[in-house]
Amino acid sequence: MDRKKYLVVGAGFSGAVIARKLAEIGNKVLVIDKRNHIAGNCYTERDANTNVMVHKYGPHIFNTNNKKVWDYVNSYGKMRPFINKVIANTDKGIFSMPMNLLTINQFFKTKLKPFEVASFLKEKQKKIENPKNFEEQALAFLGEELYYNFFYGYTKKQWGCEPKELPASILKRLPIRFNYDDNYYNSKYQGIPENGYTEIVENILNHKNIEVKLGQEYNKKVNSAYKHVFYSGALDAYFDYKYDRLGYRTVFFEEKLENGDYQGNAVINYCEEKVPFTRIHEHKHFAPWEIHEKTIVVKEYSKETEGEDEPYYPKRLTKDKKILEQYKAYAKSCQENVSFVGRLATYRYLDMDKVIAEALAYSDYFISKTTPETNFKGEIFSDNI
Repeated sequence: MDRKKYLVVGAGFSGAVIARKLAEIGNKVLVIDKRNHIAGNCYTERDANTNVMVHKYGPHIFNTNNKKVWDYVNSYGKMRPFINKVIANTDKGIFSMPMNLLTINQFFKTKLKPFEVASFLKEKQKKIENPKNFEEQALAFLGEELYYNFFYGYTKKQWGCEPKELPASILKRLPIRFNYDDNYYNSKYQGIPENGYTEIVENILNHKNIEVKLGQEYNKKVNSAYKHVFYSGALDAYFDYKYDRLGYRTVFFEEKLENGDYQGNAVINYCEEKVPFTRIHEHKHFAPWEIHEKTIVVKEYSKETEGEDEPYYPKRLTKDKKILEQYKAYAKSCQENVSFVGRLATYRYLDMDKVIAEALAYSDYFISKTTPETNFKGEIFSDNI
């Protein structure tokens, strides 16, 4: 086998971008994926009955402030503008999300102006110095009424534990606004590919120096046959769970076909703990430029990752972080010709734009450190970029 050939494990955005960068400077690259399709969890396909473009592993709305990344994805497929406006179905009624001035005024039956919100909420907030977890952070910022109506039940279903067990940093990812802006994201560039994410990844991988093999299980015994391996699978799985499993939540879906417009919005969150699912997606609303008589409706459930489940969201609880440090140290000590890249292999929650940005940067770094005479040793977490 050609020792100059590179192996990329995983045909999602991370693997595809790295493979393309290597191929463009003349390297032969083999990309493998255990699934029977490319694009990872961003995989989209047309439903045979309705022709609706379905996000098979849950909704993906591309958003970024990074112009380089935005230009990159647009060079491989046409992005159409899309503003994500989420609705919250709660015990107290239906509200606009993310939480904004309309949400607050509707919930409390007030007519607050933007400059009045902070002082109004101050009367609701629990006095907690240095909040140590998600629940304390939410109570200190929002107070009991908003927290229990919008966040407690949903968070408990999503993560499978009491919110007080989660780090306070999770709440900081959830936008809360004191104006009437109901755009879920603050990013400058927002959109969804006109022909789905699969087409974009397919175009990235479309190069004469890239070979793609699907339905291909990876075995690290093949590492020695390649000059370098870029691994984007689960970190703990790579090391055969040597230090135990890292905690992940996974999701599963119930899909049904309906006529017309089922819920009038792409995503509705169900915040009550007694409702078993977390949210409902109606996929045709992710492509408002299309018209469909029928509709695909999907209920999303969250559960602990077990057995062959696909890991989605890293829990990163205290015990997970300790296990993670062991894997990081062991990976560095092995000095194998393997780099760990992407969401699963670095055990982080990463949006698509961050995955692409890191893959581009790491590719440049790797190429700058590699010559025909030298063999680059592997790294984890893109520590040097």
